[in-house]
Amino acid sequence: MLTHAAALTSSLDVAQVVLYAFWLFLAALVYYLRREDKREGYPLETEGRPRPRVVVQGFPPVPEPKSFRLADGATVYAPRAEPAARPIAAQPTSPAPGSPLEPTGDPLRDGVGPASYAMRADHPDRTLEGHPKIVPLRAASDFGIAANDPDPRGMEVIAADGASVGRVVDVWIDRSEHLVRYLEVDAAGSPRLVPTSFWRLARGRVMVDAIASTAFAHVPATSRPDSVTLLEEDKIVAYFGGGLLYGTPERLGPLL
Repeated sequence: MLTHAAALTSSLDVAQVVLYAFWLFLAALVYYLRREDKREGYPLETEGRPRPRVVVQGFPPVPEPKSFRLADGATVYAPRAEPAARPIAAQPTSPAPGSPLEPTGDPLRDGVGPASYAMRADHPDRTLEGHPKIVPLRAASDFGIAANDPDPRGMEVIAADGASVGRVVDVWIDRSEHLVRYLEVDAAGSPRLVPTSFWRLARGRVMVDAIASTAFAHVPATSRPDSVTLLEEDKIVAYFGGGLLYGTPERLGPLL
């Protein structure tokens, strides 16, 4: 027995055993991580043309739902049962798979192409203290415009077609990042938010090149006067982002 055990031990290469163990661990880790990253966005679906839609999971398959506790005490599950998809108001330009979609209605209001948005949670983003993160200055008395910076409140707002749509009535700030996120514009007596990345100051006026004056009436509104939900933010930003392509007929050509 002693001779047999000595022979068995002498035939083992410890470094090789450790290498094989590492390979097994790495393979298991890759499998686990690849499975976990399928908690969002899966299963995939084919376009359905020219063949019917096919659900695609790939390998490894989509994991079972797992619960996650959020900071506000709510519980969400991932993967989760997705709501029914919105009808897409667009059609392919050709039967070939991967063909670009051409809007069949008003692309800004239908939310297609660059104007598309995600169905985010319909509640405001919040600070660590639990307060709404993005609010107008009228609701945040401890914030203000720096003395060296221009104050856009009261300035006239000019749309992409050169027409005036109203004046800035307030500035919406991010309490956590200390940044200006939106301008609140009184467009024909109705307040509308303009994201910071879509306006600029020029000669004492606010220039908005993304959309025309007639499109301001359809900018997605907020459900509350002093806060904006995550879903509303996505819709507003998508509306102005879509205007960079669909805002005027001239922008639909191959060159911008």
